[in-house]
Amino acid sequence: MEKIKIMNRIKQVAGAAMIATATFAAPLAPAHSAVVATQDPGTFVSSLGSEAFSVLKTGNKAVVRAKFREVLSQYFALDALGDRLIRRWSAQITPAQKAAYQAAIPNFVIGTYSDNLYDYANATMKVIRTTPAGSGFNVLTQVQKPGAQPIAAVWSVAKVGGSFKVTNATVAGINLALTQQADFDAIIQRKGIDGLIAMMKARG
Repeated sequence: MEKIKIMNRIKQVAGAAMIATATFAAPLAPAHSAVVATQDPGTFVSSLGSEAFSVLKTGNKAVVRAKFREVLSQYFALDALGDRLIRRWSAQITPAQKAAYQAAIPNFVIGTYSDNLYDYANATMKVIRTTPAGSGFNVLTQVQKPGAQPIAAVWSVAKVGGSFKVTNATVAGINLALTQQADFDAIIQRKGIDGLIAMMKARG
């Protein structure tokens, strides 16, 4: 039961932080996108958080999902993240399966996270500190929901194609990529890669 609560909180916070960046993907704000992409990692995350969760206040799920999709393509290293989640099985996956898997990732992420966002419509996020990590940086943030304990969220960011992108997140001490990788491994062991793809499509 406690694990389920933790995972739900991870979905809420991670998804909310992702969708917060949609304010910079909106057609009226192209200049913001360029500025965010070229600043230091702390400024990158801080500037996204400055308008965090505002899109959720509309209460329009269609709008949220549409903006979420823009965010994923612009600010998250989806291809690298997707490859990491199935790295253990890469030698066994055909090109056709790989293509189907990659195509299913955006809808899977949207289906997994977007419906858990609304409890965080009034939350705020602030940057605590930034530290080097490998070829990128870890940006420690604190997510505060009114009436609740603050949650620590660490955003791993790196330059991809000249712009900062999110490569992973650790929320409430739980590494999101490692947790998702373990879930994918368990599904592939039981149902194969085609079973995983079918699950991802159904989730989306």
